[in-house]
Amino acid sequence: MARPIRQEFTDIDPQQPVIIPRAEHGISRSNISPNALKVLYRLRSAGYRACLVGGGVRDLLLGREPKDFDVATDARPEEVRKLFRNCRLVGRRFRLAHVVFGREVIEVATFRGRHDAAEEGETATSEEGRILRDNVYGTIEEDAWRRDFTVNALYYDIEDFSVRDYVGGMEDLRAGVLRLIGDPEARYREDPVRMLRAVRFAVKLGFRIEPATEAPIESLAHLLFEIPPARLFEEVLKLFQGGMALETFEMLRHYDLFGKLFPLTEEVLG
Repeated sequence: MARPIRQEFTDIDPQQPVIIPRAEHGISRSNISPNALKVLYRLRSAGYRACLVGGGVRDLLLGREPKDFDVATDARPEEVRKLFRNCRLVGRRFRLAHVVFGREVIEVATFRGRHDAAEEGETATSEEGRILRDNVYGTIEEDAWRRDFTVNALYYDIEDFSVRDYVGGMEDLRAGVLRLIGDPEARYREDPVRMLRAVRFAVKLGFRIEPATEAPIESLAHLLFEIPPARLFEEVLKLFQGGMALETFEMLRHYDLFGKLFPLTEEVLG
């Protein structure tokens, strides 16, 4: 596996990323799924930019084995589908391409852009601020600032095998800190499931949730009632099937999230 990160990075400029060259991080192509590499290189050969991003990059930098691999690209979903016969487009809220290799699915997302650059019909939000539809495409720089946590917004670029950091994710990864990108309350309102993801990642990685990131959780926990049951069920499975159910349970109760998921059980416990 990759060796853990060992360098500290500060003074992040969103337009001028910190670039960690190949010699200064531990990611090796031998640790990346061959199918993910196929997707990356085919996109590149077709003239598109493509990077590995998200939890796969985070876990490789921490010396962990990734569960899956996600790709971000400037190719639109329809363009991705033209390159892969084994591709299907999914999602109404976020349009994504899934490239299927047997039981392995490589998720390919187009770089997201700013909401204020959206044309009519590309985005929709609820009265509480939850994003109902978001198909605004942009640049890699904009995409980084649209992601949830800094440690999930690191890009492994196959052009030069560097890691690109636009939001201070490397520093937080090194410090063991889970930090939302942007204003925490606004980001939770955009997608209340991020509160559950904060708990899941904090427990899974052994990270502490940064104070500003944890501050609004208890007061916004009720927003989980807006989430479609199918999506909530999927997230609950991820919470409790990661091998650390007790720690997850305790943290959910600490932030008053457990009662929103299991009100009858909480009533008995209370």
